[in-house]
Amino acid sequence: MTNHILVSDKDRVRTISFNRPDKKNALTRAMYTTIAEAMESADKDPGIRVIVFKGVPECFTSGNDMVDFQIAATNPEGREAAMAPVKRFLDALITTKTPMVSIVDGLAVGVGVTMLLHCDLVYCSKRASFQTPFTALGLVPEAASSQIMPAVMGHQQAAELLLLSKKIDAKTALRLGFVTRVFKTVKLDKKAAAEIKTLSELPPSSVRMAKALMRRAPESLTERMDVEGREFSARLSSEEFIEAASAFMSRRKPDFSKFE
Repeated sequence: MTNHILVSDKDRVRTISFNRPDKKNALTRAMYTTIAEAMESADKDPGIRVIVFKGVPECFTSGNDMVDFQIAATNPEGREAAMAPVKRFLDALITTKTPMVSIVDGLAVGVGVTMLLHCDLVYCSKRASFQTPFTALGLVPEAASSQIMPAVMGHQQAAELLLLSKKIDAKTALRLGFVTRVFKTVKLDKKAAAEIKTLSELPPSSVRMAKALMRRAPESLTERMDVEGREFSARLSSEEFIEAASAFMSRRKPDFSKFE
């Protein structure tokens, strides 16, 4: 555990906060371990319906701690062993079934950007900025960003980020499609909290299945419709749908709090 990562649970939401402001929330291997553990345990906890990532005012994260990673590169036990905490976190980004939301205020660099590609919703302030300076550091893209980013925004737009290491602002990030909404800085937390609350109150199994469908590997439209059709039919007998239909007929708000 490290106090550079704060983990809290409230109202079915687990918040994972980067808390190293003196180093611009640069992530160490110890921090990666704590983050991954918090994600894994949340995904196994039926009482947690949303995972939220956030930083401190003016900084989401500046990416990897360069000193810590230089140490890892010369680790006598081997580079692979030294980098295991990072791989554990990256694997969790792909395998986590619980919806993930990021709240970005200010600086987001490196993995602070590429992790957003795996989040289901990303809310940022107008002063947010995004940069992936991998090639500028003599490195290459990570977190599958070399595949996801071109798919989201097109090759040429992705190349400005992944090849030229250009920094972009919140308005550009929204246009490129990896940010959900941009809010005024003073309203960011309140606006994001309202959306997260809505997500946490929806039927949990239905939400997870919708996420899983959206994250499936590409297939023919016929194959995808067949998969959706089977899941749709199965959901018609679910307790969540019965509650939703009953609430609709009774003209009341549905209550999905009892479902896991």
